[in-house]
Amino acid sequence: MAGVEPVPGVAKPDPILVATGVRRSFGGLTAVDVAHLEVQRGTITALIGPNGAGKSTLFNLLTGFDRVDAGRWTFEGRKLNGLGGHRVARNGMVRTFQLTKALTRLTVMENMLLAAPGQTGERILGAFLRPVWRGQEEANRERAEQLLERFKLLAKKDEMAGSLSGGQRKLLEMARALMVDPSMIMLDEPMAGVNPALVQSLLGHITALRDEGKTVLFVEHDMDVIMGISDWIVVLAEGKVIAEGRPSDIRANQQVIDAYLGAGHDESDQESQAGTDSGESHE
Repeated sequence: MAGVEPVPGVAKPDPILVATGVRRSFGGLTAVDVAHLEVQRGTITALIGPNGAGKSTLFNLLTGFDRVDAGRWTFEGRKLNGLGGHRVARNGMVRTFQLTKALTRLTVMENMLLAAPGQTGERILGAFLRPVWRGQEEANRERAEQLLERFKLLAKKDEMAGSLSGGQRKLLEMARALMVDPSMIMLDEPMAGVNPALVQSLLGHITALRDEGKTVLFVEHDMDVIMGISDWIVVLAEGKVIAEGRPSDIRANQQVIDAYLGAGHDESDQESQAGTDSGESHE
């Protein structure tokens, strides 16, 4: 990404996801209006912006959990707009949610097995082919155990998912998403509600996904986290992409600073400082 110009909508060397003209309105409010966005393969890309900028709505649109008013997008060169969430996941793009979607009345293992794709035993005819689905089920269970061990949840495999802490549910959701062996994983505020002890663990898992060649797109509010692990950052404000770049580019971008703090913050600071200086001069 070193040679990529830090401007909104810039083309990437090897994009895995390309979205053009994506719009979504609710009544008179335009929540998302993305002219063009590309996500580079094999990177950690952060999607940031003030509250109400349209980040989660964009996630919902791209992953088939909401319908666009206009626009198109491709993943790995395949058109995805119009597909439901389960079909998007089958194409290799999975997501987690800001509020975890663990099925609390199922065990941790059952949550994992539920996400395994292409299970023959779920079909009417396939249900009678016990030797086939039995072997598949054993392979799925083995993969689930490997992922649970990776996310330090194997000891809880037979416990109800509802008994897990908020941070453990985040880990379970990430592990469950990997059951389909996706090319790209989209994380909606993975650190929200997680205690500090688990934050570092989650960060390690996210960077490990990139190191394994997967693409990560995530929404997060913690700027220390964003600046610490992101290869590229996309900034939304009022539904539009107002900036893109490396962490160093974003940190110095005045438009981003204005979006977060308000365009008049510099003038207010200057006036406040002038008043302070004036007060000091009279003492």
